[in-house]
Amino acid sequence: MLGALIGSIGGLVSVWAVFLGSFWLFCIGTAAVGVFQAFAQYYRLAATDSEPDGRKARAISLVLAGGVIAALLGPLLASWSTDLLPALFAGSYLMVGLLGLASAALLWLGYRDAPPEPLVLPGHEQSPRKLRTILTQPVSLAALANNVIGGVVMMFIMTATPLAAVANQHSISDGASIIQWHLVGMYAPSLFAGRLIALLGLPPILFLGMALCAACAVIANFSTSLVAFYMALLCLGVGWNFMFVGGTTLLTSSYAACEKAKVQGVAELFQYTFTAFATLAAGPVLQLMGWKNMNAVVLPLIVVSAVFTVRWMRAERNAKSLVVESA
Repeated sequence: MLGALIGSIGGLVSVWAVFLGSFWLFCIGTAAVGVFQAFAQYYRLAATDSEPDGRKARAISLVLAGGVIAALLGPLLASWSTDLLPALFAGSYLMVGLLGLASAALLWLGYRDAPPEPLVLPGHEQSPRKLRTILTQPVSLAALANNVIGGVVMMFIMTATPLAAVANQHSISDGASIIQWHLVGMYAPSLFAGRLIALLGLPPILFLGMALCAACAVIANFSTSLVAFYMALLCLGVGWNFMFVGGTTLLTSSYAACEKAKVQGVAELFQYTFTAFATLAAGPVLQLMGWKNMNAVVLPLIVVSAVFTVRWMRAERNAKSLVVESA
């Protein structure tokens, strides 16, 4: 609720800034909206707190499915409210403020914390493990690789897409439409990703996500037609979803209850720090290397994600073999 209220205040400050024509006040307002986004990234993790291991992936994917509504409703609200107030775009930021208030109200009315968890695992009296010990586990490295690399690849390519589309003789509205369908690809699979993980297991979904992200790069290298842009960005969105839902599910199995807060915080910090750098780098890399080459750059990153995922799978098999042998 605190995060949502900060976002609401940020939207209202942005409205004020637009009326005053103050750039730095506008930056402060949008930074506050960014704080709301950071808080909201934990919704998917909060949803897993009261779910057993077999249902965590489904809980994560259902929360992310809300992004489908955002992808469709967000642009419509922004367009409808652009001239709602006398200053151009002030109405759009008024909507941001109202949506923050709506989020706080929904959390207040509908969300209840999971029952408190013990500070230590049953039968264990030792203190929580060191952060380095937790994060160097194969399961943690696989989770971070899929979350971080999936996010970096997705934001790196997505940020450059509208610029690349215009540079290849497509219209600005084409670029916006490509991104809108990319957003649908990012969140629509959440409606069934959890069920797929329960049915097929995590590894196939993670590798399918990597394959789709790689397919985006391959399609972009073969053609710069409008259809190719749509296909590439749709593959990228679905691929990111599978890597993100799968990686988050892995992360929730890497820590004990008493270690949850610090592991989640550091994992989110890693992911969004690298994603921010990828976003900032997208424009200069596009200008320097071109659309086709910048897509080729992401392929080695996807290979790194696959390597860490394979290491986790081997560690899991070895652990199960030891249990069978000891039995």
